[in-house]
Amino acid sequence: MLDLRRLILICEFARRGSIAATASSLGYSASAVSQQLAALEREAGAALLDRTSRSAELTDAGWRLVDHAQRILAMVESAESDLSAHTATPSGRVVVTAFPTAAVAFAPALARSLRRHRELSLRLRQSRSGRGMREVESGEVDIALIDDWWGRVRRDTSVRTFPLLVDPLVLVVPRRHPMADPEVPIDLAALREEPWMATPEGEPSRTAVDRLLAAAGGAAPVAWEFEGLGTILSLVARGIGIAAVPALALAAGVRGVAVRDLPGEPIERHVYAVARESSVHRPSVAATLRAIHVAARFLVTDLGHLRGHRDDDDPDRGPPRPSPPDGAGGAPL
Repeated sequence: MLDLRRLILICEFARRGSIAATASSLGYSASAVSQQLAALEREAGAALLDRTSRSAELTDAGWRLVDHAQRILAMVESAESDLSAHTATPSGRVVVTAFPTAAVAFAPALARSLRRHRELSLRLRQSRSGRGMREVESGEVDIALIDDWWGRVRRDTSVRTFPLLVDPLVLVVPRRHPMADPEVPIDLAALREEPWMATPEGEPSRTAVDRLLAAAGGAAPVAWEFEGLGTILSLVARGIGIAAVPALALAAGVRGVAVRDLPGEPIERHVYAVARESSVHRPSVAATLRAIHVAARFLVTDLGHLRGHRDDDDPDRGPPRPSPPDGAGGAPL
């Protein structure tokens, strides 16, 4: 019979691509990983790896076993979730990954909400935008907070997607800047020659800024590029330049800046929580998802107050509210 722990190992090897990377990820020695994979080959009765003196890669049989193993492990997790759902106490560790601004924004509310569950521990990691979905699917994390600027979030029957909030791009200027005055209309064309600061090319938020400036007739090349929206906001506060950032980046709290809604069609991203379908009813995961949804509601309200109202908004339209969780009936939120 195939050993479940070794099935986890070969799935991790498929993700990492080498014995050394697999060993590093799981905290084993490379020789232990190699020995366990060899034992799995004996159990399977087939060559699963094509080894050379310097590398190893999966054979066709290895890839077929990985495909079976992923389904088997999902079924095992679903069975564990079903059984644990009948216990009322969330317990164990939940691993959440989030893109950097979401990690900073959601962390305080998550910590407050979950600390009442004394048998539950939370590990919140940061990951680059675009990796969260893969980490959930692979089983590396239980929940991911992901962002989607262009409506491309991938739907998968093995993963549940929960809409949380809509995060618009906003203009951030120093407090003494002329356009810090809310009575002064925002004129992007007049700002084209200002010293703009942005994240490096290729970052989703940078693509959004480039799109914004292109719609305003283009601008001089961005002279200042910085990793991290927090760094950019601190520089704006010091009067070094101006920026357009996702509103969620303001949740960390920055003094010395004025925040203005941008005119015209909003440029915005959607923020989601994603978790494996097989795990969402596990009490620890369900409790964490509920805490994430509560945090999203508070963030929407707080950021709405910080940004004020749009100059061109309908006066009856309040700040955007988070979308309700998928499937009101039976959803863990």
